[in-house]
Amino acid sequence: MQHPDQKYINALIENDAVMLEELYRKFADKIKWMIIRNNGTETDAADVFQEALLSIYNKAKTGGFELTCPLEAFLYMVCKNKWLNMLNRRKVQKVTFSDTGGYNNIGEDSFGLAEECILKQERSDLLREKLAELGESCRSILQLSWSGISMDEVARKLSVTYGYVRKKKSECMARLITLVKQSPQYELLKW
Repeated sequence: MQHPDQKYINALIENDAVMLEELYRKFADKIKWMIIRNNGTETDAADVFQEALLSIYNKAKTGGFELTCPLEAFLYMVCKNKWLNMLNRRKVQKVTFSDTGGYNNIGEDSFGLAEECILKQERSDLLREKLAELGESCRSILQLSWSGISMDEVARKLSVTYGYVRKKKSECMARLITLVKQSPQYELLKW
């Protein structure tokens, strides 16, 4: 179910200055605090916050992104992951990430929802990537069948027989599953 904070995602897409100002006012200082407490600077915090918003914007712009948890928790998780990656690239030794402080009022449920939302989005991205590797015929059959129309209707739309479309769908699904399972990301996404 879509979270009310989806309004901020929509503001990113629509470049809604009023909502974007609210987004920055509500969340930027907390991200800055988290980065500074963990071996960063104000500049690092601004860069991470911008990168996170850009990542969210790109996912939302390409479609299929729906926020199902509070933006604060989701944004925190995205920024934390980006910051940890940045620290790793800088070869910072012995990083002890401090999570206490500005996020006490979010609650573990929100962080769990944010992690679930990120995982769901990454799974969706992997599925979309592997679907693009299939031939046009397979993509059409799978996308039409996933749209909720009957297999009879799929066969009519594609001007093929019902038997052909059922068999082809089964073959395409098997190929898609194989592609997904062969991806290095598959194990990381805990399917």
